[in-house]
Amino acid sequence: MPGATQPYDERLTVPRSWWLMAIGAGVGLALVFFPFGLPAMLGGLVAGAAASMIGISSYGSARVRVVSGYLVAGKARIPLSALGGAVVLDEAEAVAWRSYKADPRAFMLLRSYVRTAVRVEVTDPADPTPYLYLSTRSPKRLAAALGAVRPAGGAAPAAPAEPKAAG
Repeated sequence: MPGATQPYDERLTVPRSWWLMAIGAGVGLALVFFPFGLPAMLGGLVAGAAASMIGISSYGSARVRVVSGYLVAGKARIPLSALGGAVVLDEAEAVAWRSYKADPRAFMLLRSYVRTAVRVEVTDPADPTPYLYLSTRSPKRLAAALGAVRPAGGAAPAAPAEPKAAG
């Protein structure tokens, strides 16, 4: 069964250097509380670092998956039957498609620290979204996974009807 397996799963985690920025935010808040004494300064350090780490962790938790007849990208869940071909975008093309070639109606799971992407056509006539722009560190693997779940005729296997998440 093509849709029963999970041929692709990627978490778009933030770069390790971003965690140093969280510590820097904690140090910055500690310096703000320096005039109020050591306990306030330590509280600022812990609170600033913790809040920054929670924000970074949340931002870096976006996932791209192909599973059970769906492409799941962030909060969007799109039936594979509504998708057309996938195009691998190298760094230069990814920059172009997220800037001057971008369509405002497109769904974009964009992470600035991920340099490559995949553009997937939306073929559902009822959906005004022309394509999906998905940041991915493995664009060839994602495109291959999307191609692998399609029958030889090019159409995706039928997926149960489910409302699409707004981008």
